Amino acid sequence: MNGGGEQRARQDAAAVNGLLLLNKPAGMTSNQALQKVKRLLRAKKAGHTGSLDPAATGMLPLCFGEATKVCAYLLEADKTYRVTARLGEATDTGDADGQITDTASVPELDRVGWEQVLAAFVGDIEQVPPMYSALKKNGKRLYEFARRGEVVERQARRVRIHRITLLECSNSRLVFRVHCSKGTYVRTLVEDIARAAGTVAHTASLHRETVGDFRAEDMLDMSGAEAADPGALRERLLPADAALATWPACRIAPSEAERFCGGQAVRCDDRGEGLIRVYGAGDSFLGVGELQRDGTVAPKRIFRADA
Repeated sequence: MNGGGEQRARQDAAAVNGLLLLNKPAGMTSNQALQKVKRLLRAKKAGHTGSLDPAATGMLPLCFGEATKVCAYLLEADKTYRVTARLGEATDTGDADGQITDTASVPELDRVGWEQVLAAFVGDIEQVPPMYSALKKNGKRLYEFARRGEVVERQARRVRIHRITLLECSNSRLVFRVHCSKGTYVRTLVEDIARAAGTVAHTASLHRETVGDFRAEDMLDMSGAEAADPGALRERLLPADAALATWPACRIAPSEAERFCGGQAVRCDDRGEGLIRVYGAGDSFLGVGELQRDGTVAPKRIFRADA
């Protein structure tokens, strides 16, 4: 085997564990983006956290190998979006891909007026999920009903809007940045904001800037992923525990590491209750543990770097 072939074989044999922050392009589903990068990395196991609509762009954390074990925790993370709303036109899907279902005049509000409208949505609010969504009702996705022209009853859900910042307001164009909790439907938020202002609207474009504490500048465009060879692309991966960076952490003695990774609770110097990052010798990430009142930490998810 020549040198290049040996290198490719070693790359294929190596475990691919880590996170990639993809700047998802428009026109691609989240799963299509995941599968494409998975092939580029030659990874065996992959998952993503927090789907983006095909028309939406922005941060899509992709998890590979052992890092797929943090997917569930990232789903709980807050998100930040840059939203462009088209005022005066409502669509059946709530975005620019749908058919116009209603029109209305746009109120002549200045910047102060729009800021007052937006401010009313900061805090805990109730949202009725849109029909064009992946939520299930009686075993079927809501969008399956919607595509047949059916409307079914949906329960309102409480979400939290941490902050809304107005970026632009001109004629029928409204642009704002929203920092919100998991489960927030931005298309519904746009429709509710328009209703509060006395008009209708749909989401013209949506770009997710952040997920949790991940930084926008750490995203990689799909074109950059396609241009990199598997080795260079693997060097862009973040460690799995980067997704849990704001969590408390504890370090356990080397003698306890084997017991912890074997599923047993071990002594921990930290006190309190709740989930915690657990490290062993040399700051090696062992997994997610749960602090107990008796001063022990019980394993919840074990991470094996060589898996």
